[in-house]
Amino acid sequence: MAPVKISHVVSFSSQDPRYPVQNLLNPDNPRRPWLSCPQDKSGQLKVELQLERAVPIGYIDVGNCGCAFLQIDVGRSSWPPDRAFVTLLPATILMSLTDSKQGKNHSRVRMFKDGKEGKSRKDGGGLYEKQSCSTKEGCECY
Repeated sequence: MAPVKISHVVSFSSQDPRYPVQNLLNPDNPRRPWLSCPQDKSGQLKVELQLERAVPIGYIDVGNCGCAFLQIDVGRSSWPPDRAFVTLLPATILMSLTDSKQGKNHSRVRMFKDGKEGKSRKDGGGLYEKQSCSTKEGCECY
């Protein structure tokens, strides 16, 4: 199945004005990261993205640039507002503590395939995708 485009950003927690969250929408330049605001010391980035259409999610490739953990939750726009997102990928380590402290393996792509990590979403769930990244220093995603 071909990748599904992200149609727009629904919400986000923080962004660096030079590296805005809108960079996630540009597939032509995947090396332009989304960075947290330099003044944001929370160590977490959250984004809610809307996909162009509801599709079964069989795999997700995530570009990482300094985040230690990642969690991906999904939902549908047709769900009532009080219905919680469903965890597709539970909190997953993207960088070891040693790598984080030494600045190694800071930028890489992780591929998550259905059945290996997290739950399958064969019911077409996933019109909305919410990603949460965290680290001690600051987060960057691309």
